[in-house]
Amino acid sequence: MDMVAGRVWADERRPTRHVDGALLGVTVVLVVAGLFLLYSATSETLRADGLDPFSRVQRQAVTAVLGMVLMLLVASFDYRFLKVYAGFIYAGLLTALVLVRIPGLGSTDATGTAQRWFEIAGFQVTPSEFMKLGLIVMLATLLSELRVSIPSGQDLVRLIGVAVVPIALVFLQPDLGTAITLVAITVGMLVVAGTRPLHLGVLAVTSVVLILLAFQVGAIKEYQVDRLTTLFDPENSSESARYNLEQSLIAVGSGGLFGRGFLGGSQTSLDYVPEQHTDFIFTVVGEEFGFLGAIFVLGLYALLLWRAIRIAFLSKDPFGTYVAAGIASMFAIQMFVNVGMVVGIMPITGIPLPFLSYGGSSMLATFLAVGVLETVHMRRFK
Repeated sequence: MDMVAGRVWADERRPTRHVDGALLGVTVVLVVAGLFLLYSATSETLRADGLDPFSRVQRQAVTAVLGMVLMLLVASFDYRFLKVYAGFIYAGLLTALVLVRIPGLGSTDATGTAQRWFEIAGFQVTPSEFMKLGLIVMLATLLSELRVSIPSGQDLVRLIGVAVVPIALVFLQPDLGTAITLVAITVGMLVVAGTRPLHLGVLAVTSVVLILLAFQVGAIKEYQVDRLTTLFDPENSSESARYNLEQSLIAVGSGGLFGRGFLGGSQTSLDYVPEQHTDFIFTVVGEEFGFLGAIFVLGLYALLLWRAIRIAFLSKDPFGTYVAAGIASMFAIQMFVNVGMVVGIMPITGIPLPFLSYGGSSMLATFLAVGVLETVHMRRFK
């Protein structure tokens, strides 16, 4: 009898018996939905240029398959290995952020204003996307090793120092959207760690002072200032900066309650919304599937966020809790800012929408994040 009970208990503790099916399910649904939205956003333009209308969809699908393989691979390993190699992961990604700024190594965008990725075998690899996970793992390692339950002032100095370096490197690329994401990850993890409100207040005031200083010394580019002006003072912003927001609002507003139907949106088919397949992919949802479609997609993201938070609560150890909390913070800020800039309540900062926006590095990094969540969840009894 004892042997039977022991066998049952051993089977229950097997990691494969504790896969979070809801997390996998919502991930697959978002990826498939993203492929349909991407086709709608790009097919007419590609066809007009004499190109295969499925070319970007196929490229995104291949990336998604590779992402799924990486997700399963990460889920098969014990997440505590990440703690052992956290320093190497963090240092390696910092090195990549430095190297990408070197002329001849890193590649610039079409405007020549940003240098953020490496060109490798025809693919663009963006280190800052993977730095999100690198920072999460590093902060989780440091927080889990604290000898006190609440970070002291000295602990905060060390933690903030670890976060500031990648934030500064990403900000200088310039990539304001990813820098905001890294800041949100840091704040979210510090809140979960029980940081005192006074310390958080000091950090908030310091951040505001640094932002104002960045404006004064010209560290924030003119086009970034223009985007902020569009949100807070649209009458005095440039016409080009207002155009993105105006077309986005027209697209979302024209969808009404039920939308115009798949491939039926004029703003989308006529390519009126700039960068619609990347930062503004949510406008396709609003125009073609309406308010109800937008609510459905937001519901999927709410489910994704809930599963991440649930995994943080159920984790066996503090390291797993902090990692899951960091990933939840990453998802939350990207969803809020991306959808917010589409509907005009947040500045346009270039933050991709997880699993929907076109982009290989973003897709792979998000799949890796889901894989980490799965391995934490699967080993909560082991």
